[in-house]
Amino acid sequence: LINDSYNSDLASLDIALDFLYRRSQSNGLKRTLILSDILETGQNAPTLYRKVSQLAGSRGIERIIGVGSEISSCAARFDIEKAFYPNTEALLRAISRGELRLENEIILIKGARQFGFDALTEELEKKVHETILEVNLGAMIANLNYYRSRLRPDTKMVCMVKASAYGAGSYEIAKTLQEHHVDFLAVAVADEGSELRKAGITASIIIMNPEMTAFKTMFDYKLEPEVYSFHLLDALIIKLDTGMHRLGFAAKDMPRLIERLKGQNAVIARSVFSHFVGSDAAQFDAFTRGQIEMFEAASMQLQEAFPHKILRHICNSAGIERFPGAQFDMVRLGIGLYGVSPIDNSIINNVSTLKTTILQIRDVPQEDTVGYSRKGHLTRNSRIAALPIGYADGLNRHLGNGHAYCLVNGQRAPYVGNICMDVCMIDVTDIDCKEGDAVEIFGDHLPITVLSDILETIPYEVLTSISTRVKRIYYQD
Repeated sequence: LINDSYNSDLASLDIALDFLYRRSQSNGLKRTLILSDILETGQNAPTLYRKVSQLAGSRGIERIIGVGSEISSCAARFDIEKAFYPNTEALLRAISRGELRLENEIILIKGARQFGFDALTEELEKKVHETILEVNLGAMIANLNYYRSRLRPDTKMVCMVKASAYGAGSYEIAKTLQEHHVDFLAVAVADEGSELRKAGITASIIIMNPEMTAFKTMFDYKLEPEVYSFHLLDALIIKLDTGMHRLGFAAKDMPRLIERLKGQNAVIARSVFSHFVGSDAAQFDAFTRGQIEMFEAASMQLQEAFPHKILRHICNSAGIERFPGAQFDMVRLGIGLYGVSPIDNSIINNVSTLKTTILQIRDVPQEDTVGYSRKGHLTRNSRIAALPIGYADGLNRHLGNGHAYCLVNGQRAPYVGNICMDVCMIDVTDIDCKEGDAVEIFGDHLPITVLSDILETIPYEVLTSISTRVKRIYYQD
């Protein structure tokens, strides 16, 4: 689903259709456009919808579903599979009755505000899966631009899309970043990189944790592995250990490293980098400055040994903000891209919202318990709602038994009893709600950092724990 409703004119339609076309080139799904009347254009309906038909045809649209009297009156203009409805309610009835089937399709939803396509979007999301992760690509780009605004014009950027782009979905995120001309993408292992290549990603891709057994894959798909030991010098990127003590060459290794590189002609070092240990915290500033000095000296030693330009980078998301003088040639943007400030855990622009729906509500007397092992003890007669999300979807089991809450119609509903594999229960006694109502697990109104703080962990873990069985819905606001 591509939700681009509430912005309906020919120019925005053209942009949205192009977005859909580029997203569907490699997935084999039918391209479907759901479009309302386009209002206040000053053009007569036959002329307007002839242009719409031409735009749809140029972007490979295979089916159009029109909503409204004007577009319905011009149905003959469309020479593709089509269906037309007088209003959104009629379309929803057709879907609920099974008269209109939507499956194996990539669907662009484009409607004028008065048509209330929110209800349509919610219905289609339910058809896909009761539990969804909404990914706001517009917010992600806003975060990208926020960090870009802090860079010198000539500073390049690496964007981290490892771990399925921090749970948001690596292909869609990589595709969007590629369209916004980031210089490099970075993943953890070769399989992640090869999958992006197979999906049509052409941007430069760095492999952060290469394995010797995956070298053929990396070369076949033109991936660029980091090199952190003399055993991996058959690769393309050099990394320095300045204090993280995880992977990398030590500064004292530089003479030997340079000698080894000069003694062969199969490998060219494209970049050299290191990792900050605590650039997000002022208490580690002295150590961070020491890392910068060590990196400056060691990387310059490498650069001076070779005539070609070797890109240098050490700044992560926090470093971009707190150590602008350490930009060198390139920076690496990770958690900040996904909307969480690594400095104070504040939300920059929220990207991911985990939502589900109420499956069932039942009245439970005070003397009863809720859930496995009878852990859900009640203090009053209660209304308990069941949600189709559990720890297999990424809802951490430690949030249960009242340790955390979700939002139902904007109100806090605590988790009751143990969180199950596929289901959890919440207390909605004091909340006006019904079965089918939406529930926010984290997102725009309940920051993910609330959950990570309760779990005494970091937002990265919560984001990357969202299971692949949770459907991702992408939209641009």
